[in-house]
This record gives sequence, C-alpha cells and structure tokens, in this order.
Amino acid sequence: MVKIARWNHDGGTQSGFVDDGHCYPLPEGQSVQSLLDAGLDETLRFAGDVIGSTSPVPLAEVQLLAPLVPATIRDFVAFEEHVEGVRKSIDGVAGVVPEWYEAPTFYFTNPHTVTGTGEVICIPAGCEDLDFETEVAAVVGRVPGSDGRNLTAEAAHRHIFGYTVLNDWSARDLQRREMKVSLGPCKGKDFSNTLGPWIVTADEFEDRHDAEGFLPISMSVEVNGEAIGQDLLSNMGWPFAELVAYASQDSVVRPGDVLGSGTCGSGCLAELWGRNGSKTPPPLKTGDVVRMTVEGIGSIENTVGARREALTRIPARVRPRNRVAPLATSGT
Repeated sequence: MVKIARWNHDGGTQSGFVDDGHCYPLPEGQSVQSLLDAGLDETLRFAGDVIGSTSPVPLAEVQLLAPLVPATIRDFVAFEEHVEGVRKSIDGVAGVVPEWYEAPTFYFTNPHTVTGTGEVICIPAGCEDLDFETEVAAVVGRVPGSDGRNLTAEAAHRHIFGYTVLNDWSARDLQRREMKVSLGPCKGKDFSNTLGPWIVTADEFEDRHDAEGFLPISMSVEVNGEAIGQDLLSNMGWPFAELVAYASQDSVVRPGDVLGSGTCGSGCLAELWGRNGSKTPPPLKTGDVVRMTVEGIGSIENTVGARREALTRIPARVRPRNRVAPLATSGT
C-alpha cells in the first residue's frame, strides 16, 4: 500500500508519499500528476526509492491539501438507498425511477473548487440548507498501451490508480430550485468538493473485492462528534470498474480524472429529511464540524464557515420572441 498526498509545509507546497506518520516529498519538478501519468506499477516501484532515500517531514507538522488537482470530476449516483431518500426530500415522491436501474448516471462537477481536509467550507450565498455527501472516489491513472476509450470493465479496473474520500458539499435549497428546470445541479454543487486525506493505491484493496468486484469497506459520517450515517461501499449498484468503463464509452478517461461513487446510504442529511418527513437532523450551520471516515483510506474533517451574504440570482427578462429584427432607426 502507498499513500499519496499533497501538503503545505514551511511556506511551500509539496507532493509525495505518506508512510508511518511521515511525509516523503517527490524530487523537484515532480507532482502527483507525474505519478498518475506514470501509472500504478511504476509508482509503486518509485515509492520505495523515495521513502528509502528522502528526508521526511512529520505528518503532524504539515497542512494536508486535496491529494491531486483533478482533470475532471464525474460524480455518480450509485447507491439505491440514497436515491430513494433524496428523491422523497427533493421531489416529494417515494421510490426510485426505473431509469436509475438501466445504467449508471453521473454529472460533471467543478474541479476548480476542490478543497482538502481541515479547510473551512463557507456557506454559499442564498443557501439555508447546507448538506454534506459521504462518498468514495476512484482516481484514474495511466495504463500502458491504453488510450482510455471504450473500456471494458476488466480494462477499466486496471485504470483505477487508487481511492480517496469525497465530500460532495450540497446547497439543497439551491439544488431543489435548479433541478425543477430539468437540468443541473449547478450552483447547488458548484462551490466545494473535499478530497482526501490522500490517495490510497488500488493494490491495497485487490484482495478485498468480492466475486462481482464490489468493495465491502465501511463508510461513516458524523457531525460535531455525533454519528449520522454508516454504510458499505459494496452497496453500490455497480462496482467502480463498471462506472469507469461506462464513463469511457464514446468518450475517454485520462490520468487525473476523479469518479465519485455517489452518496452512500444514510450518508447525507437530505436523505434523512426525506425519510423523516422533516429537516431532522438540521441543516449544517456555521461552526459545525463534519468528519467522514472510510475503512482502509482514512478521514477528512471540515468546519462550516460563515455564509457569504450576496444576491446572486438574476431573474430572466421576458422577451417578445420576435423572429425578425426591428428596423434600425437613425436620428436626423
């Protein structure tokens, strides 16, 4: 097993390996993306060289960052239990739509607002119903001889470089309004995603997959030290290899792409609101501390900051729907 991280220390940002409570920086000019571009096998060999020859920094003395700068983030919705509860919360309708069972579904979210463990997550403007989403994300790496297109599940499995914890922060009231337009979510999800605390390389989990390729590892979340939800990653409707393969169909997955599992069962507040018929537990507020833990990977923890007070919604202008431009007039 290798843990790959990014961190701030002594006024600079470094990338490298974490082992036995110490951080081992990569040689100058190399980054986490360099490792993803090299592929998993090469990275595992390289890690031994770096850990055996580099002066470490104590993990307790660094500020961990998101473990990579993602090229893209696709976030799936792969847990049936979550879909059932959130549909009741967002749409007021029970059950799961038949289309969910037909194929995986994902949306692209913002790679430029990724945050790391320990960072303060401010409430976006106009949001009263801030929520978290407990997920695992697969990180794509290079496989020699593959261009990442139209992959089979078997080939896609080899493209999974490692796994990290993902908190897909959600402004539920903004999301609720947006999705009535049958598009989105957009600003309800645009403001932050937390990844971390590091990437654990996929070899750590090879002997833990079941016969169908699922990973029965525990996922849990707590707010202010109080347990909110717990599930197994193996309760996904599709194993990660099939999600990566689906993403590649008539498209491409590249090193540095991140693919989220979607929220596990009981892994967010909105699902519980749908099941309870009320906002119980309550939406997140300034000062709340959200901690997520995934077996075999680690924990991420963030504090909720203040709300940004601003008016950002811009009403549409009702236009006359002319098909011919009016004649120009000129002054005399």
